[in-house]
Amino acid sequence: MIEDIKKACQVMNEGGVILYPTDTIWGIGCDATNEEAVRRVYEIKQRSDSKAMLVLVDSPVKVDFYVQDVPEVAWDLIEVADKPLTIIYSGARNLAPNLIAEDGSVGIRVTNEGFSKWLCQQFRKAIVSTSANISGQPSPANYSEITEELKSMVDYVVGYRREEMGHPKPSSIIKLDKGGVIKIIRE
Repeated sequence: MIEDIKKACQVMNEGGVILYPTDTIWGIGCDATNEEAVRRVYEIKQRSDSKAMLVLVDSPVKVDFYVQDVPEVAWDLIEVADKPLTIIYSGARNLAPNLIAEDGSVGIRVTNEGFSKWLCQQFRKAIVSTSANISGQPSPANYSEITEELKSMVDYVVGYRREEMGHPKPSSIIKLDKGGVIKIIRE
C-alpha cells in the first residue's frame, strides 16, 4: 500500500491522472489545483467541464483552504455524518479554475477511509474524485466493473483493493449556500 501511495502521489505531482479506491466507489483522480490535469479527467470522462467534479480532502481543516466562507453548519454536518458526505460550498478558491462550477461552487468530501485519507495526507492537496466511468455509463461498483478502455487512459492504476467485490454507495450530496441553507441533492 505504501508503494501505491508513493507512486500515485508522484504521478499526480507530475500532472498525471490516477484510478484509485475511495471511501465510496473507485474514482478517477488528479491534483485538484492543476488545470491541465483536471482537463484530462474531463477528456477521459468525455464530459463537458461545465459539469463539476468533487474533490477529496483528509481533514475538515483543509475545507477552509478551498472555501472562502464555510457556513458554521458545515462543521456540524461533517462531524455527525455517519456515511460519506459531499458538501457543495459557495466561494471555492485555491483550486483549478476548470474544477469550479459556473456559480463559484465546489463539492468537497472529507474522507475517513484509510487509503484515500492517507493518499490525501501524503499528497497535501485536494484530489479530484469522480466516478471511474465514461459520462452517461453506469458507475462501477468495484474495480472489476471498470472498463479496460478507461484503465488504459489513466497514468497509474492503484493496486490496493482491486479484489474487493462489494457494492459501495456513492456519497450523499448536500448543497450549502452562504446563509447556511441546506439543499439535499442526493441522499
